[in-house]
Order: sequence, then C-alpha cells, then structure tokens
Amino acid sequence: MMLSSEIQPSTTILIADDDADDRLFMAEALRQNQFGSTVKFVEDGEELMNYLTCANGFTVENAPRPSLILLDLNMPRKDGFEALKEIKTNPHLCRLPVVVLSTSSAKEDVKRAYGLGGNSFITKPHNFSRLTELMGSLKLYWMETVQLPD
Repeated sequence: MMLSSEIQPSTTILIADDDADDRLFMAEALRQNQFGSTVKFVEDGEELMNYLTCANGFTVENAPRPSLILLDLNMPRKDGFEALKEIKTNPHLCRLPVVVLSTSSAKEDVKRAYGLGGNSFITKPHNFSRLTELMGSLKLYWMETVQLPD
C-alpha cells in the first residue's frame, strides 16, 4: 500500500493501435479509471518502434520510456507481431511488458503472440462498459500490483 507521503514514480502507458475510434475509447476508459499515468498513442508498428528507439522525431523528452505497452496486432506498415518480435529481441527493450489487445481471438494469434514474448493476450471487448472494466483491471494489475522493471 502506498502512503500519501510517498512519491509515486511517473509511469507511461504506450498504446499502439491504428483505429482512431479505439484510441478514443481507450483514452476515455483510462480517464474513467482515474489513471495517474501518462498515456501516449502511436498508430502502427513502425511508429511504435520509432517511439521506443527515439528515432524519426521521437526524443527522450517527447517519448518517455513506457512502463507498459498495449499492442494491437492488425496495423499498417508493420503489424503487431513484427513489432513484438523486434521489441522482445532488442536487449534494450526486451523487458518492457507488452499486452496484446486485439480484435482477434484466433488460437493461432494467441500462440504466436506468446511465442514472440508477449506478456498477456486480451481480445478487445465489443462494448464501452466492458472496455472500461478491462482498463480498470489492467490498471490494478500492471500499475498497482506487479513490480515493473525500470
């Protein structure tokens, strides 16, 4: 339990999703769960990797290292599987927790995501109230329960 006098380190959640509506709904669901973390969005796997490696306009100042990545699988330019593989094979990024959050529930996609080093696989809910519950569960588990690497 955190005492009110303790200072909680700043955390950043990075969400990689190409669907503008999904990004909007996730931001609102996080807001409703009173996330104290910074939330950043990228629109595809290529932009995700640029963010994580501070390339192509991303810097340490505008792209803080995330504590957690929420990763969609079906994105243009570089899909979630490709990005996940790059993250988990990069010695500077491999300890970042990655939760796959996809419309897919295909067993092959679940196996492949875990095989590439994904930390969790969640199928996106089809309604906003369930998404809000899901974001609350993610907050409780990833931000308040587990100890994350620096």
